[in-house]
Amino acid sequence: MRRLAFPRIAALAATTTLLAAVVAFAAPTASAAPACPDSRSPVVVGRVPGAVLEGAAVDGAGRMYVTDLVSGRVFRLDGPGAPAVPVATVPSGGAGGLAWARDGSLLVGYGADARVFTGDATRSAGIVAVDVNTGAVRPFASGLSAANGLAVARDGTVYATNDFGSLVGRVLPNGVVQPDWAVLPSANGAALTVDDRYLYVSRTFTDPGVSRIPTSNPGAPESVVTFTGGDVFAAPDGLVLDPQGRPVVPTDVSGQILRVDGPDRLCVLASGLPMSSVLTYGNGDAGFSAGRLFRAGFDGVIHEV
Repeated sequence: MRRLAFPRIAALAATTTLLAAVVAFAAPTASAAPACPDSRSPVVVGRVPGAVLEGAAVDGAGRMYVTDLVSGRVFRLDGPGAPAVPVATVPSGGAGGLAWARDGSLLVGYGADARVFTGDATRSAGIVAVDVNTGAVRPFASGLSAANGLAVARDGTVYATNDFGSLVGRVLPNGVVQPDWAVLPSANGAALTVDDRYLYVSRTFTDPGVSRIPTSNPGAPESVVTFTGGDVFAAPDGLVLDPQGRPVVPTDVSGQILRVDGPDRLCVLASGLPMSSVLTYGNGDAGFSAGRLFRAGFDGVIHEV
C-alpha cells in the first residue's frame, strides 16, 4: 500500500514530472466493475499549467474554482476553455478541499501538504474563507488534522477529512472545532446527503472503498463499498453524490470514475484518467453549468465526464 502515497508525496515535493512517472510505474489496474449504462468519454475542458489540483467547486454563475496543492493558490476558470486566473493564496500553503459557506464565501482547506502525515497528532491544518469577488482571505477554523475534503451542512456545520490520518473533524456554526468528531482511517473527500444525515467519504489507502458516517452517530461508520482484487490499488479520492444520491468516486491510480449503484456494487462511468483527485458538479445556467460532472487531477487538467 505504501506506493499509493507516492502521487501525494510527489505533489508535496512540487514535482509534477515525478508524479506522472510514479503513476505510470503504478500501472493502472483494470477494474472488475462493468461499464455504467450511461458511461461516457471524458472531454478536456480546462487546464491549470503546472498545478497539482486537489479541490474543486463551482459557484452559481458556473465559474469553477480549483486549488493547487503545491503553491497554495486558488484559481478561477470562468467556463470551459477559459484560462485559469489566480484569485487567492492560502497563507500557510497546502491548499486542499473546497466548499461553499452559508454566507457565500469559498471555504478553502489548508494543511494538505506534508502536515497530513502528522495531522492527527499536531492538528496544524485548518480552513480559510475567501471572498471570490475581492480575493480577501480571512481565518475560518484551525486545529484540524487536515482538510483534504470539505462538506458544509445546511446549518453551516463543516466537516473535514485527512486521507493520511484517522480523524474526521467538525466545525460547528458557532466556530467550535471538534478535530476528532469521528475516527475513520484514510477518510478522503466529503459529501453530505441532502438531509445531512450521512457524510460520505472515500477510504483511500486503508481498506480502500467508500463509507458513510451517520452525522448523529459518528462512532458507527458504515461501509458502502469495499474494493477487492486489483481495485484495492485504485486509490479512491474526492467523491461527490450524484442527483440520485449515489457516490461517484475518482481514482488516483486506476484512472477510473466509479459510481456506487448499491452495497458493494460499482460501475465504471469513465476511464483513462490517472491522477484523478476530485469531482464536482456544475452549477448555474452558463459556464460549468448544472447537470454536468467534472473531474480535476494532480495533472492540472479538468475533464467533463
